[in-house]
Amino acid sequence: MKFAVKALSSGKARAGVVHLGSCPSSIETPCLLLSTRKGLPIFISPDLLSSLPSPDSNLLQFSPLHLEGASSTLVSSGREVSKRCVNIGQEARWGDTTPNFDSSEGPSPKTISSIGGLHQMVGLHEYGFAAVARDSIQCLPECGSTNKTGASFETPCGRRLIKPVEYMEMITSMKPNLWATLADEVPAWANNKRNKTSVDRTVKWLDECIARSPAGGAVFGSIVGGSNIEERKRCAQEVAVRNVSGYWIGGFGLGESMEERPSLLNAVTDNLPKDWPRMICGLGLPEEVLQGVAAGVDLFDSAYIYHLTIGGFALTFPLDRTEKIDYNYQLSDQGSDRTKINLRATVYRKDATPIVEDCCCYTCQNHTKAYINHLLNVHEMLAQILLEIHNTHHYLGFFRSIREAIKEGCFEQFQKKFVQSRREHLAADVVSV
Repeated sequence: MKFAVKALSSGKARAGVVHLGSCPSSIETPCLLLSTRKGLPIFISPDLLSSLPSPDSNLLQFSPLHLEGASSTLVSSGREVSKRCVNIGQEARWGDTTPNFDSSEGPSPKTISSIGGLHQMVGLHEYGFAAVARDSIQCLPECGSTNKTGASFETPCGRRLIKPVEYMEMITSMKPNLWATLADEVPAWANNKRNKTSVDRTVKWLDECIARSPAGGAVFGSIVGGSNIEERKRCAQEVAVRNVSGYWIGGFGLGESMEERPSLLNAVTDNLPKDWPRMICGLGLPEEVLQGVAAGVDLFDSAYIYHLTIGGFALTFPLDRTEKIDYNYQLSDQGSDRTKINLRATVYRKDATPIVEDCCCYTCQNHTKAYINHLLNVHEMLAQILLEIHNTHHYLGFFRSIREAIKEGCFEQFQKKFVQSRREHLAADVVSV
């Protein structure tokens, strides 16, 4: 992996390029990592991936826990197992479009290794894969069950304890282009003692992962510390002196407020070398992404797109930085908040227009709001496929606008205008109620 910073705005926001061996073209940053399940996008089939903007869409994120079998320790209670069985039964009903993430019968690391790694197994040879234990959708950290031997995660197969040696066995077999070391993530309400413990464990596991690191694949050192600024600084300083190729910033999207997030982000990025890429999970909303970019983060996960798609929402906010948003509307009448529209709303039942008039994605070029409304109402999975294509295309355009603003040296103005527009929307919403 090669990374270079190409432009800086007046603050810490930066535009760069990352080149991965399997990708034929360099990928500009800040960029979006497409969320996957077992290495494939959740709703977009491999043959439709090419319809997304390239090379912007060529970096995929996956959790090795989606593919692991019975090698990790199951620590779920009987009550939780019973609850999962009920959920699995509900997911299996006809017409339920929520994907079943059960990975208990996943191929073993040895099998994946014999196939040649994840690229070979899923047949996406010209895409880059980033492996992170947490995926912000299904494999969420469970700090209460984490101990000194390994990190605990809530997965569709139950609560699982993953030890560094098991995690590295997965990484070695799957051969991702880049991977984040195992981390002990804690929520924002954890006390200072727990934050200190999380940093100590994460640094210890970092050294264990590096010692077992396979040849090839860029190592991203994990940085945690919860809502404690001093522990965040300490962790960043410890990781910065290790032999890593980049940094994964964990522990965000776990209860911290929008107001306290910038200081936590800056506590990390201020203590990291400038020449290496930074990746983060848990910042999904546009305002959250802008906070990350302002702090100097380069790579972001895309769990936000998944949640929008499952809810039947389509992104519609303007991508032209000169366009003025008109907030003269009523939410209940249009099923819209001028950022996204709810295509389940009856107002779209006879709407023969595309989601966004000038959008060039496959969905908007070939289908209408009325058709997607119909698909949603009859529980056809094609609705989620078309929505994920559009939402991914639109959000990639948002990141392109961010990069352009940085290159022009006006990112701060871009962020301020975007956030102000969102505040005006909220004010207009209150007035219209």
